[in-house]
Amino acid sequence: MARARQARVRLTIALAAVAAATLVAALVPAWSATTNPATPGRFTGLGFDQCQAPSQRAMDVWKDESPFSAVGIYISGNSRFCRVQHHLDATWVRKQLANGWHLLPITLGPQASCSSRFPRYGEDVDPTIDPTKAYTYAKARAQGRAEADRAVAAAKQLGIVPGSTLFYDIEGWSLSVSKRCNHSAVWFLSSWSNRLHKHKYLSGVYSSTGSGIKILDTKRQDPPAHYVGPDMIWLACWDGHRNTSADSRRCGWVSDAGWSHHQRVKQFQGGHDERHGGVTINIDRNYLDLRPRAVPGHVAEPADPPTSAPSHPQDTSKCTRASISRKAYRLTSATRRTALVLPLQCLLAQHGRYHRDITGRWDLATATALNSFYRAHGHAVRPTAKVHANRRDWIQLLTLGSTGAKLRRGSTGPDVIRLQRAMNAATSARLAVTGTFGSRTATAVKAWKADVFGRAGAAVIGARAWKALHRGRW
Repeated sequence: MARARQARVRLTIALAAVAAATLVAALVPAWSATTNPATPGRFTGLGFDQCQAPSQRAMDVWKDESPFSAVGIYISGNSRFCRVQHHLDATWVRKQLANGWHLLPITLGPQASCSSRFPRYGEDVDPTIDPTKAYTYAKARAQGRAEADRAVAAAKQLGIVPGSTLFYDIEGWSLSVSKRCNHSAVWFLSSWSNRLHKHKYLSGVYSSTGSGIKILDTKRQDPPAHYVGPDMIWLACWDGHRNTSADSRRCGWVSDAGWSHHQRVKQFQGGHDERHGGVTINIDRNYLDLRPRAVPGHVAEPADPPTSAPSHPQDTSKCTRASISRKAYRLTSATRRTALVLPLQCLLAQHGRYHRDITGRWDLATATALNSFYRAHGHAVRPTAKVHANRRDWIQLLTLGSTGAKLRRGSTGPDVIRLQRAMNAATSARLAVTGTFGSRTATAVKAWKADVFGRAGAAVIGARAWKALHRGRW
């Protein structure tokens, strides 16, 4: 009988443990204990890339109906066109990897200094690579390190784990314009690769075979001291051939000797609509031949300029789309509407005026940065105790940069975000900052145009309207 009671007790304990484990499993998502695989991983075959990460439905349909098994996604970089991603988050990444997709994470940040197409949004938002030669292009190398840090932070937030390859998109430029432009781009990319290795990520570079890839291949054959090349290359060569070779007649010659052992992607067809399973997406076509290797070690870089005191990177982690976007921007100072000091500091930092960590607390540096902004734009400098940001200042801070594309109902993207924020400063519209130009944005634009130009006209923002916004008119 004693043995029977002991058996019943052991059975009761075991059942209780099973019930507890079942309860925990019900409360914790099944994927939380699972680590995503490194991406893109080992793969040979077709892939596509598209500015905006497709919806989950589109990805599911294309997984079953299209010839593609890899997809390029833009995860970071101020020069990318689709800075507002409507579908891309950690859940999206997890689902695609679980479904067997191979992801190619892309950053499009500073571009070659002699590029004719950049900066896209203005030097305060997306400056080009600094071509200063001093200390082996130290400023360009610092930009490369910073961009790698931002890319890694974005990758980790999305669940893209170490061991993955992060690709830098450096768009084509003419190699005949400036040697310093070319050399600074090379050293920028060297520091990008080296910094990624420090973070335990592999480095990739996307560029045209007539510029970025060509100059990297040249540097590979005779590398200088401290130079670090990418682990993989992504050739832009629209010759229509599903391989990883460059056709000299169409793309400019690139040696097959470099990155030859399963370390290449080739974009062989440019933007076009494709329809599979009833879902149409505008894509570029790519052919991949990848077998990732172990992440190389970090190497010492050329010496940077001496500094008189230790410094640390400016902490802008509090500057997010949500923290900058407000439904109203009004007079802000050390004592008035202090909740707006955070977006004020973020905007001043974006314009190169505020260099301290972003805290959201008014300080002497905030007042100094505002006076620097006034001086740069022809406004009267104010005594420190009376410095404030008024409506005009807010409108200018929120819109300065590129004149932007023409915007109308249905437009989307970062220019619409700038516009919606400016309307919240200039009018009482109190718009939700969505990045989509809808009916409420159209109403606010008409009201603002009526006040500024004397008549509303169409709900369209063109060059004249951008110019007025840059002047802070309301």
